[in-house]
Amino acid sequence: MERHEMVMEEPGIEVRLVGVWDVETIAGLYRAGGWWDEKWDPAGLAALIAGSFAFAVAIDSATGRAVGMGRVISDGVSDGYVQDLVVLPDYRGRGTGTMILSTLLEHCKSEGVTWVALVAEPGTEEFYTALGFRRMEGHVPMRWYPQDW
Repeated sequence: MERHEMVMEEPGIEVRLVGVWDVETIAGLYRAGGWWDEKWDPAGLAALIAGSFAFAVAIDSATGRAVGMGRVISDGVSDGYVQDLVVLPDYRGRGTGTMILSTLLEHCKSEGVTWVALVAEPGTEEFYTALGFRRMEGHVPMRWYPQDW
């Protein structure tokens, strides 16, 4: 599957895999997800998008506005990790997140990456289980917190 190709479309919304996108728009989506620190430089998002195994943007067909995003990080051979799935509040509950995630998973599958994981925020488990994700019993998600930062 080629980047920039439209992958999925529903009335009013289309999802594309992209290699570039307006960084201020993406910063706005990170803000909507509560994942943005204003001391960060949005210019760094260009490398984040380009360096992702797959980066999907949901676009409102009527306005051309990006209303959601998600990405997968992977080496393209073994594991993949879904990161940063967010949909603007006005577009939630309309299938936009499902379209984004389905596009990302289809890309992974088409490239032979079938071990895909994520860390879900509390309250979102039902959304992910409906798409085939399950808890990994006996595993604990962990994050590195360097003391020098």
